[in-house]
Amino acid sequence: MTDMRIEPQWFVTAGVLIVLGTGGYMAYGAYQRRSRRKGLLARLERIGYQAVHQVLVPDGMGGFIHIDHLLLTPRGVLVLDTRRVAGLIFGGDQMSDWTVMGRGRRFTFDNPQPALYDRIAAVKALVGNVPVEGRLLFSNLGKFTKGRPKHVVMLDGIEVEFPAVDRGPTNFPEFAAYTDAWQSLLENLRPSPHMFTNL
Repeated sequence: MTDMRIEPQWFVTAGVLIVLGTGGYMAYGAYQRRSRRKGLLARLERIGYQAVHQVLVPDGMGGFIHIDHLLLTPRGVLVLDTRRVAGLIFGGDQMSDWTVMGRGRRFTFDNPQPALYDRIAAVKALVGNVPVEGRLLFSNLGKFTKGRPKHVVMLDGIEVEFPAVDRGPTNFPEFAAYTDAWQSLLENLRPSPHMFTNL
């Protein structure tokens, strides 16, 4: 009968290879997340004069509400709620839950529109008469097959709806009021502990 002893050094080698493989996989994932974040922030910087990310805004009732991104644009202040959802998305303005199907699984999440309206209201309370808009910014991994609900924009469409700003001298009459309101808004913000959503 043959002795099938495995030498101890093979266990050590296998362990080292597993550790290296796991470390490499995690490092690659972190690199991808950083790259996506840089790409998203670059897009947002193009469409806004100024921007802040992952902040808390007073909700008017003694608490705070999280906002992913706030931008100062030629149209006023833009509130962005970002979502990384992969698959076919079925959602509507009157639906309480939106459904996602893809990669052999199905799940639902709360209609994000009411929370977006709360964020818009919180910002409006701080900027007075300056216009405030809000959008639900979804990654390109998802697709709304039955049409997009109100205020939803896909990542590739954000620069279509909000074109890049002119970095030259600003000459539209509302700009001074917009920047004053923006500065007032910044004074009321706090950093948010929420994780950054990479699209």
